[in-house]
Amino acid sequence: MRIIRGLHHLEALHSGCVLTIGNFDGLHLGHLAVIEKLSARGMNLGLPVVVMIFEPQPLEYFLKDNAPPRLTRLREKVIQFAKLPIDVLLIAHFNERFANLDAGHFVDDILINKLNVKHLVVGDDFHFGKARCGNFAMLKDKGKLHGFSVEDTGSYLSQGLRVSSTLIRDALGAGDLTQAEQLLGRPYSVCGRVAHGGKRGRTIGFPTANIKMFRKISPIRGVFAVTVTGIDDFELTGIANVGTRPTIDGNNDVILETHLFDFDGDIYGRYIEVHFKYKIRDELRFQSLEQLQDQIKRDVAQTKTLFAQSTS
Repeated sequence: MRIIRGLHHLEALHSGCVLTIGNFDGLHLGHLAVIEKLSARGMNLGLPVVVMIFEPQPLEYFLKDNAPPRLTRLREKVIQFAKLPIDVLLIAHFNERFANLDAGHFVDDILINKLNVKHLVVGDDFHFGKARCGNFAMLKDKGKLHGFSVEDTGSYLSQGLRVSSTLIRDALGAGDLTQAEQLLGRPYSVCGRVAHGGKRGRTIGFPTANIKMFRKISPIRGVFAVTVTGIDDFELTGIANVGTRPTIDGNNDVILETHLFDFDGDIYGRYIEVHFKYKIRDELRFQSLEQLQDQIKRDVAQTKTLFAQSTS
């Protein structure tokens, strides 16, 4: 998969392409169905498969801190895209200039002149261009004029529910990791590089691998039973806290702290993936470190029991 960051780095695709456009936050089952459909069309036409995403996501640009929490950061999204039958991932920088781009110019300059799109797949509620003037009907009309076909993504249902990033976000917020996994097609996970922290966990007997979330708002908060990959070639089990550590310092930085069971190694700087399996409880503020330590002991016991039951 080739990654192009910024439309200014995009060279004209003279042979053409098949294309889909969207945020693809979470890369859930609905997104995967779109990619599969697009890949099949690309194979039939003998054309490369191109996915265009936006960074930041448009709502993050317009709403700033009031935007919904994203499910996946850019790097996590790239990792998931790399597993799919995609030839080019085009990352469009969503800034003031892009937000003010006329819808007609977007189609003519980017979709036609640069990408030479032959088949386009977007949602039927897709809007684009300044003041969201561009829509699905406009794309259909442009397609008839310039010789490319336009197809809507359609709704992807899982157990009677329309799969969407919003529905997954709601499930995570409610602590329903089972539903989130059903909609994603995999357990919800967070990737990151293990960073040095205050090492306070060691003082109470529970050293942690810390990952900065790099999110203003996290879609998931609390204490969780997790598995971790990226360390050697096997999956480790552990317990993780996602939050602001109110008992210890209580600042506004959201951190993912993971205590691995039966593991004692130096993994600072390693890029790992934490997979959320079960929610244990919400994050709480305790009156003392002793109370926190006692609660963690109970959380660890509960987590180990859950893992034992899942494998029995």
